[in-house]
Amino acid sequence: MSDVPTITHVPDEITVGELVPPTSSRFVTDTVNGSHRFMIQGYSLIKGMGVGKSISSDSFTVGGHQWAIYFYPDGKNPEDSMHVSAFIALASEGPDVRALFELTLVDQSGKGNHEVHSHFNRRLENGPYTLKSSGCMWGYKRFFRRALLETSDYLKDDCLKINCTVGVVRSTIECSSLHTIQVPDPDMGAHFGMLLENMEASDVIFNVAGEMFHAHKLVLAARSPVFHTEFLCGHEGDAQEIVVNDMEPEVFKAMLHFIYKDDLVEEELEATRTCISDTLTAKLLSAADRYDLTRLRRLCESHLCKDISINSVAQILALADRYHAAELKSVCLSFAAENLSAVMQSDGFEYLKENCPALQSELLKTVAGCEDDSSSGGGKSKSVWAQLSDGGDTNGRRIRQRT
Repeated sequence: MSDVPTITHVPDEITVGELVPPTSSRFVTDTVNGSHRFMIQGYSLIKGMGVGKSISSDSFTVGGHQWAIYFYPDGKNPEDSMHVSAFIALASEGPDVRALFELTLVDQSGKGNHEVHSHFNRRLENGPYTLKSSGCMWGYKRFFRRALLETSDYLKDDCLKINCTVGVVRSTIECSSLHTIQVPDPDMGAHFGMLLENMEASDVIFNVAGEMFHAHKLVLAARSPVFHTEFLCGHEGDAQEIVVNDMEPEVFKAMLHFIYKDDLVEEELEATRTCISDTLTAKLLSAADRYDLTRLRRLCESHLCKDISINSVAQILALADRYHAAELKSVCLSFAAENLSAVMQSDGFEYLKENCPALQSELLKTVAGCEDDSSSGGGKSKSVWAQLSDGGDTNGRRIRQRT
């Protein structure tokens, strides 16, 4: 019996698997840079505070971390007492931070002969400096010899200026992408804005000092708890025309613009007036409080915060208190407490004394808190309560020290 032959089929073509396009990645390291200018006014008054004693700048943010400049007028250590010392300190908690630093003593003669100590634009043998915890510092124990400093162009009108630059090291992995699809920017506000401008399908008219504004009840109810109650739960649900008292047309128009577009016209807000309370921003703050528009209130607070000064803080504080602007009120109280002597001599403070006595009590508590923070600096010749209650002028200057 013969064997049955086996027949094997050989395909004409060999199928090759689908080729996958190559991918790539790139590890990129760079720095996020930020700068801070620290002005030391009254240099002669901080001399002699002692070796190892320092003053510091306000904290500033670079690369997601808080930083501060420390200046030691009598040196950081006994062996450095013939020099002034300057350091940059990490002022926030978190993981290790690698950074580059630059400290510059500014030449105030205009000649540009600045004293620069920098990590930037030079090769570092050991790489960027690593700070492991809050309070870690980089700087110079012998930043500048004191005797030379006091006869140099770096000191002018008893004032020093120190510029600081911090470059926080960051690393990212960039991966290749074969295809990208561009997503348009959000445009809901633009669409709702067109609804307002065209007055299409409007179902309510507001009469503001004789000027008419067409709007949509559902849009207003969705944005404002007050309008929600009036239109969906109250007696205004069927009203076709509503009279708005105690508000100017310009203010109501700007408020409607915000309700529909969720932003404000910056150029209108920046228009200056003699009195803070007469500005559109202040009047919009009132409208935000009236109709419970939380985001509008915060936008107005942010704009008014930029206008805080010795002469305006009392007026802005009164506005913040009247219209429940808690964030703005807190900033005003802190600013007034830190600049009490100058604020007390302003016209706005007289208004505060006569019309807002409760705010004086709050200011007193804020000042007392600041005094507790700096109690190591010694007592005051005249109590804060006496200054606030009698309004007398004081020539003393309050210096807030940090330890």
